[in-house]
Amino acid sequence: MVFQMVLLKLADWILYQLLANSCYRAARKMRSYGFFLKNQSLKSSQQQAPSFPNVFMCGLENRGSDILACDIHGGLLRTESFFPYFMLVAFEGGSILRAFLLLLSCPILWVLDYELKLRAMIFITFCGLRLKDMENVSRAVLPKFYLENLHLKAFEVLASTGSRFAFTSVPRVMVEGFLKEYLLFDNVTGTELHTVGHYFTGLVSDSGLVLKHRALKDYFGDNKPDIGLGSSSLHDHLFISLCKEAYVVSRDDGNSGTSSVMPRDKYPKPLVFHDGRLAFLPTPLATLSMFMWLPIGVFLAFFRLFVGIHLPYKLALCLGIWSGVDLRVKGCTPSRSGHRKGILYVCTHRTLLDPVFLSTSLGQPLTAVTYSLSRMSELIAPIRTVRLTRERKQDGRTMQRLLSEGDLVVCPEGTTCREPYLLRFSSLFAELANEIVPVAMNTRVSMFYGTTASGLKCLDPIFFLMNPRPSYHIQILEKLPRELTCAGGRSSCEVANYIQRKLADTLGFECTTLTRKDKYMMLAGNEGIVQDKREKSQSNHVSN
Repeated sequence: MVFQMVLLKLADWILYQLLANSCYRAARKMRSYGFFLKNQSLKSSQQQAPSFPNVFMCGLENRGSDILACDIHGGLLRTESFFPYFMLVAFEGGSILRAFLLLLSCPILWVLDYELKLRAMIFITFCGLRLKDMENVSRAVLPKFYLENLHLKAFEVLASTGSRFAFTSVPRVMVEGFLKEYLLFDNVTGTELHTVGHYFTGLVSDSGLVLKHRALKDYFGDNKPDIGLGSSSLHDHLFISLCKEAYVVSRDDGNSGTSSVMPRDKYPKPLVFHDGRLAFLPTPLATLSMFMWLPIGVFLAFFRLFVGIHLPYKLALCLGIWSGVDLRVKGCTPSRSGHRKGILYVCTHRTLLDPVFLSTSLGQPLTAVTYSLSRMSELIAPIRTVRLTRERKQDGRTMQRLLSEGDLVVCPEGTTCREPYLLRFSSLFAELANEIVPVAMNTRVSMFYGTTASGLKCLDPIFFLMNPRPSYHIQILEKLPRELTCAGGRSSCEVANYIQRKLADTLGFECTTLTRKDKYMMLAGNEGIVQDKREKSQSNHVSN
């Protein structure tokens, strides 16, 4: 019955909105495009005569009690297009098929008017999408791209005001979390979506799309906000004209000597953790390039995996670099003392491939200890991997045994971090070895991230190797002097903190006290512990 109701509402919308209204509007739009193509001088003159001053003209003094009203798209971001953010929801929250369908709709979206285009994008992006998946994307994926695209001057104006209110035509669920958590907005008014159970139907609620100027007038009544920020579009001109002061947010002007790019050190809140596979802002052209690259990327990923697993170190290194892997290694293999124990390599943790690239660079077999590694990753690993249990005494005995057999690699952060931060180092490794070699590792990708908190971890190496030119920079530091180890009288925490600071200084990163649990609780809502089938069956048997 619910499904039939959704179909009836969709049919009614298509018949009335699309057929009755869009043909006339599309004809007018195409006619206006033709007119402007024939009259370039008129078009340029209209663009060069904005009704409101640029946001760079706004003074910041004595704004502490002012009320600001704006839209995130066109008001706070450097670009007006909301397509990339719908694509992020479609790809990260939905599937690659949904993202491809949204990309295919671009020619049609270009013809439709503003309202129909927004409704069509909402339907393609949200139809059948789980509420939980949208919550994950809103919390873990979108903030990164919003922060990177913030307009610097618009943010400075925002930060100088006392109260902040957002009015937007895009779905509220896409922007509310970011605006309230990162920019401390008092209220966010956006388009509400229709839901059935735990799923979106892709339809707008009965209240319809939010018209920003009407929503502002309904919210404030006769009282006008002090400042309004918007784009140069007619929709925003009508919106910001209801404010006492109105400013237009535009892109960089190359001749003005000012920049609207938001530097990382001015972020309102540090961006340490984020999730999702896409490492670029998926504009239509960038998304098209990604889909065109996918067949080549999949082939390259499996070729690079085959090379790393089955071929000798030197040959694998040569073929890997030939295939486009950017591997840069500084430092040399450390000298060995007369002790029987192996060398303990302490690495920063960027992807699951850290021990593999280190082993290949050194040209010698290494053993890596891991937490919660998937069975697939264990099977395809070209080096020996041993799973730890998170029981300190038992893990200590395991690592002692492995050190007696050869060299060992540990990543004391316990989980990966994409941004230039180092998580807190576990001190267990410092109690087990006196020959400790810190290794600074960093990666760069242009298309796909090779880590995930809520996705399939077995695909992490494949996604990393699918990048056109995945980069690994490895710097092997000098062996830790004996006086800086536990054998020299230092505590294990002192040793761990010293190595963390040393590696952070080498990479230009910042040390934090955040842990694996902090990351997974923020990004996935769990502690990031993966149980294999045998462990699950044993725990279920005990509970029964």
